[in-house]
Amino acid sequence: MVFLGSVVEENVDVQVRDGTVLSTNIYRPDSRERFPGILMRTPYGKPSGSGSVPAGFERYVRSGYVVAVQDTRGRHKSGGEYVPFYAGETGDAEDGYDSVEWLASQPYCNGRIGTMGASYCAWMQWMLARLRPPHLVAMCAYSIPVELTDLDYPGAFRAGRRVKWLVSTMSPDIRRRRELPGPRDMREARRIWEEVEAGKWLYFMPWSKLPEHLPAGLAEYVGKWLKEPASRPWRFSEAHREIEVPNLDFSGWFDHCCGTMDHLSGMQENARTEVAREQTKLVIGPWNHVMPGQRKIGNFDFGPEASLDVTGAIIRWFDYWLKGLENGTPEEPPVRYFVMGSGRWRSSGSWPPAVDEEIEFFIDSEGNAASAVGSGTLNQAIPGGGPCDCYRYDPKDPVPTLWTQALFTMPQDRRELEYRSDILYYRTPPLDEALEVVGHPRTVLYASSSAKDTDFFARLVDEDPDGPAMEVCYGMVRARHRISLERTDLLEPGEITEFRIRLGPIACNFQQGHSIRLEVTSSDFPNFDRNHNTGGNDLFESRLVVAEQRVFHTENERSRLIVGVKRQG
Repeated sequence: MVFLGSVVEENVDVQVRDGTVLSTNIYRPDSRERFPGILMRTPYGKPSGSGSVPAGFERYVRSGYVVAVQDTRGRHKSGGEYVPFYAGETGDAEDGYDSVEWLASQPYCNGRIGTMGASYCAWMQWMLARLRPPHLVAMCAYSIPVELTDLDYPGAFRAGRRVKWLVSTMSPDIRRRRELPGPRDMREARRIWEEVEAGKWLYFMPWSKLPEHLPAGLAEYVGKWLKEPASRPWRFSEAHREIEVPNLDFSGWFDHCCGTMDHLSGMQENARTEVAREQTKLVIGPWNHVMPGQRKIGNFDFGPEASLDVTGAIIRWFDYWLKGLENGTPEEPPVRYFVMGSGRWRSSGSWPPAVDEEIEFFIDSEGNAASAVGSGTLNQAIPGGGPCDCYRYDPKDPVPTLWTQALFTMPQDRRELEYRSDILYYRTPPLDEALEVVGHPRTVLYASSSAKDTDFFARLVDEDPDGPAMEVCYGMVRARHRISLERTDLLEPGEITEFRIRLGPIACNFQQGHSIRLEVTSSDFPNFDRNHNTGGNDLFESRLVVAEQRVFHTENERSRLIVGVKRQG
């Protein structure tokens, strides 16, 4: 049944256990029936002032759901003090529990509640779910990693996106509430960032001074995190064992929060109930953080099969769990993932899926791989011992990140950077037949540096002889944390060291005639902060030193790319 009329109640007061009042909008069908409820808790500001159901929630209301959208504690029109997710305890778990139970008790609600939302809104759901509110039945929490450290790579700081988020998204409302100088509206803050101050913030040094430019209420938490970047305040890997309800997750190959995929295995192995272990689902497409379901990301069109009606999928999920409609949801596989290059969807019982074979491609060259037209190759034959490849990594002139003003990761055409001499290129001959690579590729580098600490990046690229060289996935290692984030192991300058780099998730069919390309370099700025090459604390110092990098490929130093392969069929 489709409900045409709607009722809108804005800024409804929801009082939680400590007396704090949370401002909540209610959107519901205009009917005397009682309906399941869907709760979204957001720190970004709920819709306000329109008097009608926002477009993003209209289909839910028309499908027979009560949608409650709530400003979280200390944000926008809600009371209390905001505590960001850098802290271990924020009060958001208890607020979420109380809000679920409040919604379930309303006369227009039938007592069956789901939660939904992406990114920080998904973080809110994982927090409340571990407290097990009695009326919570199912979740749709997507695009949030299992731990805060998963937003970065071991020891590195994802400077660009993180700093823009702090300065232009989270700070304005804090300034407004505390009557502090500076932009108090998110749109104005973003305009100032993009039109005036982006360069200032992206090249800011040292990062330890950043809190001095953030408002109180945010600055102290960011400062503490910068001093303790290995801290793990979320601990969702431990929370999974406390959760009783299933979750529907979405992710993308180009999402900087693709660590959300690890929630699936955590729930399958540890969730508190059989239904949560067996019915949690994951859908992965060729999307980024803000464009789930779209076939075209940036300049790349992945074809009509890449499109997904995400809202329709969420409604279908809740139709089963909250309404009891027999629509086949329990019989669907735990994982559905889109294979780039082939335009087809595959399914699996887990992520990453089992592969049919692992293939090792060994790096080789005549010592001139620091050129896109050099002799760098990837072969299954063990190299014979050619000269090493060399390049200079100058943190004053880092390899630039290819992305838009929004600073979200995107599929990139790596040809744009082929003018540089600080990237090594290795490629297979044109493939005789298509090769489908799935899972997390790995790169093993035998390399040396003139520095005590430096970075190495590995990028897997689908090189079309008649078109773009599309980045498929990447990974990096900060040398001092090559063994563990919790310990520091500086390099002996000039000494050959083994570096193991786990690349991001992938499902890509490299087509016949294409080449598999591996790029090795030492920077990706401002997606990642620059390693200063000093061996000091990069977050607390401003001195930059050039590093001379060498990558070896001999019978004993077998630098290589390792990929998992799915056979056709």
